[in-house]
Amino acid sequence: MDIFYNNKRSPSENMSPPSTDEEGGLMLASEYPKKRAGRKKFKETRHPVYRGVRQRNSGKWVCEVREPNKKTRIWLGTFPTAEMAARAHDVAAMALRGRHGACLNFADSAWRLPVPASNDTKDIQRAAAEAAEAFRPPPQPTEAEEMTVFQATAESNQNVDNVYYMDEDYGSPGLLAEMYHGMGMLPPPQLTGCSSSTYDDEEMGYGNADLSLWSYSM
Repeated sequence: MDIFYNNKRSPSENMSPPSTDEEGGLMLASEYPKKRAGRKKFKETRHPVYRGVRQRNSGKWVCEVREPNKKTRIWLGTFPTAEMAARAHDVAAMALRGRHGACLNFADSAWRLPVPASNDTKDIQRAAAEAAEAFRPPPQPTEAEEMTVFQATAESNQNVDNVYYMDEDYGSPGLLAEMYHGMGMLPPPQLTGCSSSTYDDEEMGYGNADLSLWSYSM
Protein backbone atom coordinates (compact mmCIF):
# COMPACT_ATOMS: atom_id res chain seq x y z
CA MET A 1 0.00 0.00 0.00
CA ASP A 2 1.32 3.43 -0.91
CA ILE A 3 1.57 5.94 1.89
CA PHE A 4 1.48 9.67 1.10
CA TYR A 5 3.08 11.90 3.71
CA ASN A 6 2.40 15.16 1.83
CA ASN A 7 -0.48 15.91 -0.49
CA LYS A 8 1.26 18.91 -1.99
CA ARG A 9 3.34 18.44 -5.07
CA SER A 10 5.96 20.65 -6.61
CA PRO A 11 5.03 22.77 -9.67
CA SER A 12 7.06 20.52 -11.93
CA GLU A 13 5.02 17.52 -10.84
CA ASN A 14 1.80 19.33 -11.76
CA MET A 15 2.85 19.46 -15.40
CA SER A 16 3.19 16.82 -18.04
CA PRO A 17 6.70 15.52 -18.72
CA PRO A 18 8.43 17.81 -21.21
CA SER A 19 9.12 16.64 -24.69
CA THR A 20 11.99 17.99 -26.76
CA ASP A 21 12.35 19.33 -30.24
CA GLU A 22 13.74 16.63 -32.52
CA GLU A 23 16.22 18.90 -34.29
CA GLY A 24 17.89 20.79 -31.46
CA GLY A 25 16.74 19.11 -28.27
CA LEU A 26 14.71 22.17 -27.29
CA MET A 27 11.92 22.10 -24.75
CA LEU A 28 8.89 23.76 -26.33
CA ALA A 29 5.84 25.16 -24.56
CA SER A 30 3.51 23.70 -27.18
CA GLU A 31 4.76 20.23 -26.26
CA TYR A 32 4.77 20.94 -22.54
CA PRO A 33 1.15 21.80 -21.75
CA LYS A 34 0.14 23.78 -18.70
CA LYS A 35 -2.13 22.39 -16.05
CA ARG A 36 -5.36 24.23 -15.44
CA ALA A 37 -5.28 26.67 -12.58
CA GLY A 38 -7.12 25.47 -9.46
CA ARG A 39 -8.76 28.83 -8.88
CA LYS A 40 -12.40 28.84 -10.00
CA LYS A 41 -13.49 32.24 -8.68
CA PHE A 42 -10.92 34.13 -10.72
CA LYS A 43 -10.65 34.66 -14.43
CA GLU A 44 -7.80 32.77 -16.06
CA THR A 45 -5.37 35.35 -17.40
CA ARG A 46 -2.54 33.06 -18.45
CA HIS A 47 -2.02 32.46 -22.14
CA PRO A 48 -3.19 28.91 -22.97
CA VAL A 49 0.15 28.01 -24.59
CA TYR A 50 2.84 30.67 -24.13
CA ARG A 51 4.91 30.57 -20.94
CA GLY A 52 5.32 33.62 -18.74
CA VAL A 53 2.54 35.51 -20.52
CA ARG A 54 -0.62 36.93 -18.96
CA GLN A 55 -3.36 39.18 -20.29
CA ARG A 56 -4.50 42.40 -18.65
CA ASN A 57 -8.09 43.58 -18.56
CA SER A 58 -7.09 46.16 -21.16
CA GLY A 59 -6.33 43.37 -23.61
CA LYS A 60 -2.57 43.89 -23.52
CA TRP A 61 -0.12 41.18 -22.55
CA VAL A 62 2.48 41.21 -19.80
CA CYS A 63 5.48 39.01 -19.26
CA GLU A 64 7.62 38.05 -16.29
CA VAL A 65 9.90 35.13 -15.46
CA ARG A 66 10.88 33.54 -12.20
CA GLU A 67 14.56 33.49 -11.33
CA PRO A 68 15.95 29.98 -10.78
CA ASN A 69 16.00 28.86 -7.14
CA LYS A 70 14.44 32.16 -6.06
CA LYS A 71 10.98 33.46 -5.33
CA THR A 72 11.61 36.69 -7.15
CA ARG A 73 10.53 37.41 -10.71
CA ILE A 74 11.97 39.60 -13.43
CA TRP A 75 9.45 41.96 -14.98
CA LEU A 76 9.83 42.17 -18.75
CA GLY A 77 7.08 44.60 -19.68
CA THR A 78 3.65 45.10 -21.25
CA PHE A 79 3.10 44.39 -24.93
CA PRO A 80 0.25 44.79 -27.44
CA THR A 81 0.40 41.18 -28.64
CA ALA A 82 0.90 37.81 -26.98
CA GLU A 83 3.70 36.90 -29.40
CA MET A 84 5.76 39.93 -28.42
CA ALA A 85 5.44 38.99 -24.75
CA ALA A 86 6.29 35.36 -25.55
CA ARG A 87 9.45 36.41 -27.39
CA ALA A 88 10.53 38.52 -24.42
CA HIS A 89 10.02 35.49 -22.18
CA ASP A 90 12.23 33.31 -24.38
CA VAL A 91 15.14 35.76 -24.16
CA ALA A 92 15.00 35.81 -20.36
CA ALA A 93 14.40 32.08 -20.03
CA MET A 94 17.49 31.22 -22.08
CA ALA A 95 19.59 33.74 -20.17
CA LEU A 96 18.56 32.29 -16.82
CA ARG A 97 18.30 28.57 -17.62
CA GLY A 98 20.35 28.03 -20.73
CA ARG A 99 19.33 27.13 -24.26
CA HIS A 100 18.41 23.54 -23.47
CA GLY A 101 17.17 24.11 -19.94
CA ALA A 102 14.55 26.70 -20.80
CA CYS A 103 11.04 25.97 -21.96
CA LEU A 104 10.70 28.15 -25.05
CA ASN A 105 7.59 29.47 -26.70
CA PHE A 106 9.14 29.28 -30.18
CA ALA A 107 11.71 26.88 -31.56
CA ASP A 108 13.48 29.58 -33.58
CA SER A 109 14.01 31.72 -30.47
CA ALA A 110 17.18 29.73 -29.77
CA TRP A 111 18.98 31.34 -32.72
CA ARG A 112 16.78 34.26 -33.75
CA LEU A 113 16.67 36.38 -30.61
CA PRO A 114 19.37 38.66 -29.14
CA VAL A 115 21.48 37.43 -26.24
CA PRO A 116 21.75 39.64 -23.12
CA ALA A 117 25.17 41.11 -22.39
CA SER A 118 25.04 39.47 -18.96
CA ASN A 119 22.60 37.83 -16.56
CA ASP A 120 22.04 41.13 -14.85
CA THR A 121 18.35 42.02 -14.63
CA LYS A 122 18.71 45.23 -16.64
CA ASP A 123 20.61 43.47 -19.44
CA ILE A 124 17.96 40.77 -19.63
CA GLN A 125 15.16 43.34 -19.70
CA ARG A 126 16.93 45.31 -22.41
CA ALA A 127 17.46 42.26 -24.65
CA ALA A 128 13.89 41.07 -24.05
CA ALA A 129 12.47 44.44 -25.07
CA GLU A 130 14.63 44.44 -28.21
CA ALA A 131 13.42 40.95 -29.15
CA ALA A 132 9.78 41.82 -28.60
CA GLU A 133 10.06 45.00 -30.64
CA ALA A 134 11.27 43.01 -33.64
CA PHE A 135 7.89 41.26 -33.70
CA ARG A 136 5.71 44.32 -33.30
CA PRO A 137 2.91 44.21 -35.89
CA PRO A 138 2.84 47.03 -38.47
CA PRO A 139 0.52 49.94 -37.61
CA GLN A 140 -2.95 49.88 -39.05
CA PRO A 141 -3.64 52.57 -41.67
CA THR A 142 -5.87 55.44 -40.62
CA GLU A 143 -9.17 56.19 -42.35
CA ALA A 144 -7.55 59.10 -44.18
CA GLU A 145 -4.74 56.87 -45.45
CA GLU A 146 -7.20 54.20 -46.55
CA MET A 147 -9.25 56.83 -48.43
CA THR A 148 -6.12 58.14 -50.16
CA VAL A 149 -5.19 54.64 -51.33
CA PHE A 150 -8.76 54.03 -52.50
CA GLN A 151 -8.85 57.25 -54.52
CA ALA A 152 -5.47 56.56 -56.09
CA THR A 153 -6.58 53.05 -57.07
CA ALA A 154 -9.84 54.37 -58.54
CA GLU A 155 -8.01 56.99 -60.62
CA SER A 156 -5.56 54.40 -61.86
CA ASN A 157 -8.38 52.07 -62.93
CA GLN A 158 -10.16 54.95 -64.68
CA ASN A 159 -7.05 55.82 -66.65
CA VAL A 160 -6.73 52.21 -67.77
CA ASP A 161 -10.39 52.16 -68.89
CA ASN A 162 -9.90 55.32 -70.94
CA VAL A 163 -7.01 53.93 -72.94
CA TYR A 164 -7.99 53.39 -76.58
CA TYR A 165 -6.49 50.28 -78.04
CA MET A 166 -6.01 50.14 -81.82
CA ASP A 167 -5.36 46.99 -83.74
CA GLU A 168 -1.94 46.94 -85.35
CA ASP A 169 -3.57 46.07 -88.67
CA TYR A 170 -6.06 48.91 -88.44
CA GLY A 171 -5.23 51.65 -90.95
CA SER A 172 -3.25 49.38 -93.27
CA PRO A 173 -4.03 49.96 -97.00
CA GLY A 174 -5.29 46.44 -97.56
CA LEU A 175 -7.70 46.57 -94.65
CA LEU A 176 -9.01 50.02 -95.64
CA ALA A 177 -9.62 48.83 -99.20
CA GLU A 178 -11.63 45.90 -97.91
CA MET A 179 -13.71 48.28 -95.81
CA TYR A 180 -14.51 50.45 -98.84
CA HIS A 181 -15.55 47.43 -100.91
CA GLY A 182 -17.67 46.15 -98.07
CA MET A 183 -19.61 49.42 -98.04
CA GLY A 184 -20.12 49.29 -101.83
CA MET A 185 -17.65 52.08 -102.46
CA LEU A 186 -14.48 52.37 -104.47
CA PRO A 187 -11.32 52.84 -102.46
CA PRO A 188 -9.24 55.97 -103.12
CA PRO A 189 -6.53 55.73 -105.81
CA GLN A 190 -3.72 55.26 -103.32
CA LEU A 191 -5.42 52.09 -102.06
CA THR A 192 -6.48 50.54 -105.36
CA GLY A 193 -3.07 49.02 -105.97
CA CYS A 194 -3.25 47.19 -102.65
CA SER A 195 -6.77 45.96 -103.15
CA SER A 196 -6.72 45.00 -106.86
CA SER A 197 -5.01 41.72 -106.11
CA THR A 198 -7.87 40.71 -103.89
CA TYR A 199 -10.90 42.32 -105.43
CA ASP A 200 -11.92 42.66 -109.09
CA ASP A 201 -13.58 46.01 -109.69
CA GLU A 202 -15.42 44.69 -112.76
CA GLU A 203 -16.95 41.83 -110.77
CA MET A 204 -18.03 44.28 -108.11
CA GLY A 205 -19.56 46.56 -110.75
CA TYR A 206 -17.03 49.34 -110.40
CA GLY A 207 -15.21 48.86 -113.70
CA ASN A 208 -16.64 52.03 -115.25
CA ALA A 209 -16.43 54.11 -112.12
CA ASP A 210 -14.86 57.52 -112.44
CA LEU A 211 -11.78 57.53 -110.26
CA SER A 212 -11.70 61.31 -110.39
CA LEU A 213 -14.29 61.22 -107.65
CA TRP A 214 -11.47 60.32 -105.29
CA SER A 215 -9.24 63.19 -106.27
CA TYR A 216 -9.92 64.96 -102.97
CA SER A 217 -7.63 64.22 -100.08
CA MET A 218 -8.68 61.85 -97.35
